[in-house]
Amino acid sequence: MPTLSAFVQDERTARILLSLAGTSNDTVTGSLLASVGGVELITLADSDKPIPGMDTVETAVWRDRMRVAGTLDRLVARMAEADRVRVLIPSDPEWPIALNDLGARAPYALWALGRTELLTAPASQLITVTGARAATGYGVHVAEDLSSELARSGRTVVGGAAYGIEGSAHRSALLERGDTIAVLAAGVDRPYPAGHADLIQSISRQGLVISEVPPGLVPTRQRFIDRARILAALSESTIVVEAGFRSGALHTAREAALLGRDVGAVPGPVTSAASAGTNSLLQSGDARVVTNASDITRECTANAPKRNAIHPGASRAVVPDSRVL
Repeated sequence: MPTLSAFVQDERTARILLSLAGTSNDTVTGSLLASVGGVELITLADSDKPIPGMDTVETAVWRDRMRVAGTLDRLVARMAEADRVRVLIPSDPEWPIALNDLGARAPYALWALGRTELLTAPASQLITVTGARAATGYGVHVAEDLSSELARSGRTVVGGAAYGIEGSAHRSALLERGDTIAVLAAGVDRPYPAGHADLIQSISRQGLVISEVPPGLVPTRQRFIDRARILAALSESTIVVEAGFRSGALHTAREAALLGRDVGAVPGPVTSAASAGTNSLLQSGDARVVTNASDITRECTANAPKRNAIHPGASRAVVPDSRVL
């Protein structure tokens, strides 16, 4: 009877299988992947051998989860679909080294449409701009100004292509003929939100669209939560332009802070619920004040030497095969 390992040819196909069958942001799988590599991980999933670092119960739970997610008929069909999209793994020249800071939470692979070379820039060149979906005129205006200026200065604007602040940031970068990266919570062939299908297509032509989930998958609440760590890790700075108390943008800011990244927030009217989250970040000292793009680039320039000192000679994982599907 065919098994998961029957489809594994090398590290690349192993990571593609994990992306298709595994659960994103799973530290158990991520730790095992870092320890034994993708090929051996798939072999362990198919076998009854003991797994390093896991007891009997943990091993059984992990194998059961992998086998249920990895129904063979479903995987075979989805592997065929994957040929249409560029897949990046840590050994590829375009893999963003900054994602390695996530450790066991790093994506197994990235599915990409567009200019993957944008991922080779230092983290200090990438700025994540996020905020409320239900943005006010004030928030949209500030997001447009910041992103336009960042694009003109040669920075790459990163966002999630959502309504409101993120959509405004992407559009402004595109209008300046600048670089922009959209990180989706769905497959790159499933533009979300649907109302931004044209925008996402434009980003894929002029910039880059990426996702850790494979083509065909739709967004879920958990995938939005998981995406926040990628938005935060890619960039040296995460800027929250406008956000309410319950905004998902605050989760991205928390992820950035956990990674030691710079976090900035734009102050808003104290009477505006849409700025309650950003004002709270500033009041608590969890973010610095941002009023213009110079505030952002100045901090990035100051932080770059510190980051290089903390992560000297950062390297990519080395695996024997680096071909592209």
